[in-house]
Amino acid sequence: MKSDPALNSPYMQFDRLQWAALRNAVPMMLDEHDITELKGINEDLSLDEVAEIYLPLARLLNFYITSNLRRQAALEQFLGTARQRIPYVIGIAGSVAVGKSTTARVLQALLSHWPEHRSVELVTTDGFLHPNRVLDERGLMKKKGFPQSYDMHNLVRFVSAIKSGVPQVTAPIYSHLIYDIVPDRGKVVEQPDILILEGLNVLQSGMDYPHDPHRVFVSDFIDFSIYVDAPEELLLRWYIDRFMKFRRGVFADPHSYFHKYAHLSEPEAIDTAHRIWREINGRNLEENILPTRERASLILTKSTDHAVSEVRLRK
Repeated sequence: MKSDPALNSPYMQFDRLQWAALRNAVPMMLDEHDITELKGINEDLSLDEVAEIYLPLARLLNFYITSNLRRQAALEQFLGTARQRIPYVIGIAGSVAVGKSTTARVLQALLSHWPEHRSVELVTTDGFLHPNRVLDERGLMKKKGFPQSYDMHNLVRFVSAIKSGVPQVTAPIYSHLIYDIVPDRGKVVEQPDILILEGLNVLQSGMDYPHDPHRVFVSDFIDFSIYVDAPEELLLRWYIDRFMKFRRGVFADPHSYFHKYAHLSEPEAIDTAHRIWREINGRNLEENILPTRERASLILTKSTDHAVSEVRLRK
């Protein structure tokens, strides 16, 4: 008799129908207009996707957050201390073009609409990339998004301050138009109930920075982590599709860092997108992002049209 592989896995596995049943009659909180506002430039996000995938996930997160608040209250009762507002941190990781940002925005909307009316902030780790000036000096412009391109000490300080209950913490802002950190601007985060931290690197740990003497990492401060997954052939297709849409849209802006790509012919643009994926995003996925997948609390696996086909939840 062969052993069941699931028994040897740290994850429980659900197909789409099994996961959707865990919604447990939670009412839909968003409408078609909300969905249009939330979806990414290259994604087909539907009400069905929100109802069948994200509502059960929001319900699960609500249980975890409530349990965490009870644990905090028990500790404060034991210590005889006043209640502190310590945000619950949700990390969302995955490849370029997989739809992390849409997942983050949908969860922010759903958790904000939950009956408890919790405040939910969303911060992306793009803001903690080194400025282009620094990347240029270090010869890292072609490794943007790789671990060494981030100011990890600043990112860790930010998340540590959030989890310490600091009333106001400021995160740098990144502009995809200029492809750089926006000077003299920041996003102020004021003790939300929930912080969603979205980025390529939120699940990385000390194993990913063997030469870094700093031994505390973003993943140490995350309460629940989500990895958005998809086969690489789909990721490449979605990246090329997104690149082509940007070519017709934002790249046409003279202020865009990638304005030069707006004038490429369609075959040239497709070849350029292939090359960027092969040299940068595909390498980063294989070397730095995919190895962190099994650290996640939950894995959402996508199939065609960005629809989630499978959910794995850590036991």
